[in-house]
Amino acid sequence: MNQLFDLSGRVIVITGATGALAGSAADYLASQKARVVYLGRTQDKLDAAMARCRSRTRDAQCMGLVADVLDRPALEKARDVILKAWGAIDGLLNGAGGNQPGATIPPDKNFADLDFDAFRQVVDLNLHGTVLPSLIFTPAMMQQGRGAIVNFSSASAPQAVTRVVGYSAAKAAVENFTRWLAVDMARRTAGKVRVNAVLPGFFIGEQNRRLLTNEDGTHTERGRLVIGKTPFGRFGEASELHGAIHYLLSEASRFVTGTILPVDGGFGAYTGV
Repeated sequence: MNQLFDLSGRVIVITGATGALAGSAADYLASQKARVVYLGRTQDKLDAAMARCRSRTRDAQCMGLVADVLDRPALEKARDVILKAWGAIDGLLNGAGGNQPGATIPPDKNFADLDFDAFRQVVDLNLHGTVLPSLIFTPAMMQQGRGAIVNFSSASAPQAVTRVVGYSAAKAAVENFTRWLAVDMARRTAGKVRVNAVLPGFFIGEQNRRLLTNEDGTHTERGRLVIGKTPFGRFGEASELHGAIHYLLSEASRFVTGTILPVDGGFGAYTGV
């Protein structure tokens, strides 16, 4: 393998690793001989992820730890376990996130009907759930003089996507935080610790499946609008994020920081006209 892209032995921590996109990325990175730490909120989902990882990749080095991204003591405990077992933390993929109905404006409602508590919870999960793991795991990278953080933005961050007000606000903040931390780390570590983000377009997961597709697999009205603004004319597949994440975690991107890398089938480039 080209040494620029070699992740062999790198210890990569992944939050939200029992989810669709981050979980797929975790399995892929394990197949690239990285040492992958799956962080999730429930032991049963982690057990399933560990079984999947080990069944798909011979000699996979994967570790599952229960830790909520908003629980500082749990994250600190996970950090200590990782450092004791593998002696380093080389990468962090902040994949935890999501939305909930109360922070979304349905077609028959307006902004005045927003559930502010739900809005706050979505911001907590997506923004604070990115900041806190970064805060806990970055010092180890700084101490060892090497590291890469990859955050998750969203197609709803740089432009207005109707209805998803809480998620959009949180992901826009994640983009700003990505740039801020990238600059801070670059100046403090002479570029040895880098911070970037991927910006997925529209991918089908359990949270948005019924929003974008009907039970028979056809597109809902919103799904048709999304496809109409995506030049590729389809939704993304989880595996299509792997290359971008691999690049940003590897030495191939060693002079890249503060970047938001779209993986969206052209959604952000097209006005729809």
